Amino acid sequence: MIEMKWIYEIILIVYGFSLIGYFIDFIHNNRKANRIAFWLLTMVWLIQTIFFIYEVFVENNFPVATLVDSLLFYSWVLITFSLIINRLFPVRFIVFFMNVFGFFILLMYVSASAAKRFPDEAIHFVHEILIMHITVAIISYGFFTIGFLFSIMYLVQYRLLKKKKGLKWLWRLGDLGALDSYSFKTISIGVPLLLIAIIMGVVWAYVSTTTFYWLDMKTIGSIVVLFVYIVYLVLRINGHEGKFLSTYNTAAFLILLINFFLFSSLSNFHF
Repeated sequence: MIEMKWIYEIILIVYGFSLIGYFIDFIHNNRKANRIAFWLLTMVWLIQTIFFIYEVFVENNFPVATLVDSLLFYSWVLITFSLIINRLFPVRFIVFFMNVFGFFILLMYVSASAAKRFPDEAIHFVHEILIMHITVAIISYGFFTIGFLFSIMYLVQYRLLKKKKGLKWLWRLGDLGALDSYSFKTISIGVPLLLIAIIMGVVWAYVSTTTFYWLDMKTIGSIVVLFVYIVYLVLRINGHEGKFLSTYNTAAFLILLINFFLFSSLSNFHF
């Protein structure tokens, strides 16, 4: 059963990378990212299909008898439809959001079935979801930090060019267009990571014995941070860039710091 637990964890990791790929394709119209995401999701679908066939032909159980079993079938259906739509129709918006919801359903199934499939490891598995939630969230913060630094470099570079001072430092700071592009790319990775972390946090809170508060300061703060960076991406896609967007990104990072340091201390169940 321990081996089965590792398979579940690998599925979630591969699915998470697939989500990031689909998001990058959605934001940047990157066909290479789309292909990688498609094949990663195909791996998840194949493993789930094996589970499905095992349940039907070995266990003689069509997985719809219980709510937990239905989650597996529901997730498999969503992934199947997603793969078909991705190959036949150029509708990237729906593909990404189908997979966000599919990831949530699969994570709920894995968490809910842990007690049944490996009861001795169930508590440890739920704890691992918490560790993954914190780890992915901090990694997303790392990408946001890099994006913030690029924005600061942009603003400094812009000021130096405006005043025609410090010209010998200009080549070290980099081209304005490149700095703006790098900031955009790092935030494009940070946003799906934070979304995955929030999904993991919600699932962990519901399957653990911890009392979950939607109105908890850290919960609200994390959702606000996600929303603020989504607004950044929307602005960037709609043609805003340069000084305005770098200033916005700097303000967004300050909100992130408030959430990380202040709201954590005010939370009912976060550290």
